[in-house]
Amino acid sequence: MSAEDLEKYETEMELTLYREYRDVVGIFKYVVETDRRFYLCNQVDVKARTEAGDVFFEVSMSDAWVWDMYRPARFAKNVKVLTFKDVNVEELSPADIDPSKA
Repeated sequence: MSAEDLEKYETEMELTLYREYRDVVGIFKYVVETDRRFYLCNQVDVKARTEAGDVFFEVSMSDAWVWDMYRPARFAKNVKVLTFKDVNVEELSPADIDPSKA
């Protein structure tokens, strides 16, 4: 496989992922961004934890969809993320849901 073929494949995978996102975003209530992933979910709980003087975040989500083009299944019933980095949670409003208007 040439570098050009690989680039074309990755471009097609990204486009497929965006189309899937566009199709499913309307069924979710929250957007959650961590340092490694982007999620859509219907329930989210973020707790700050302290252990040995370090602060980290425990993020629990249910009914989630994960933005990751290399995952064969992007839907997950429950997701738990532990991170030392920032976590961004936003509640989607109906106006935010239609990416075709962007």
